[in-house]
Amino acid sequence: MRFDNSRESSNVEDRRGGGGGGLPVGGRSIGLGTIVLALVAMYFGVDPSVVLNQTAVAPSRVEQGRPAAAPANDAESRFVRHVLAETEDTWQAIFRQNGQQYVEPTLVLFTGATRTACGVGQAAMGPFYCPADQKVYIDLAFYQELKNRFNAPGDFAQAYVIAHEVGHHVQNLLGISEKVQAARQRAGERQANELSVRLELQADCLAGVWAKNADAARGILEAGDVEEALRAASAIGDDTLQKQAQGYAVPDSFTHGSAEQRMRWFKRGMDAGQLAACNTFQGRGGL
Repeated sequence: MRFDNSRESSNVEDRRGGGGGGLPVGGRSIGLGTIVLALVAMYFGVDPSVVLNQTAVAPSRVEQGRPAAAPANDAESRFVRHVLAETEDTWQAIFRQNGQQYVEPTLVLFTGATRTACGVGQAAMGPFYCPADQKVYIDLAFYQELKNRFNAPGDFAQAYVIAHEVGHHVQNLLGISEKVQAARQRAGERQANELSVRLELQADCLAGVWAKNADAARGILEAGDVEEALRAASAIGDDTLQKQAQGYAVPDSFTHGSAEQRMRWFKRGMDAGQLAACNTFQGRGGL
């Protein structure tokens, strides 16, 4: 990726080494990591039901320490600030074009576990977005997992992760997340999973819309960047993760989409660069 002299976002909280946060428990979160339940149990020794149900961890198990502060000036946090700024500038412009106002999310860097308005967020969950406080949460150790365990290295693969979670923020602002959550509560398990898949695939598509528009406006992409994002999307597909964890995939249990679906919807957003291209909820063809 090329940032040249692009700005860095000021909407980043650094809780690394301190954790905590002091936010109330409640609500639910959505993100890349929630489908990695079997892998979480295998690799991190975490009870999958804790991740699946967003069960709050006792306060004594959450890191306590210094309050959230401005991010340190290390390379990792600077990269995050650059990417977040790119999403801010891009979505501000897209929302203006549609006669709407974009409210910028906050991105929280943490280590291990941290309090959120959706409960206690844990590194084992992977990056996630909490609609209740409009914050994206990420333990940067996930990027090492993405590179080493999932074989999806590269700076644009990392940017895709952030862009996907910001996509959930866009869904929240547009009222899509609330409608899907209400529909999921009325649905059976299989239909609820399908709705989750559609929501996640739309976030992938929105990440592609961001990439297309950011590159058109500021020339951020370099050779191989799109391939990095597609490789990451494939690596965290439900079928890929389930096959790694248990040797076979169970499509009815998918909540994020298959590798092929995730790559296809990111590419659709990237090719079109328009919100209208990301209607994953229209008919069976949306999947």
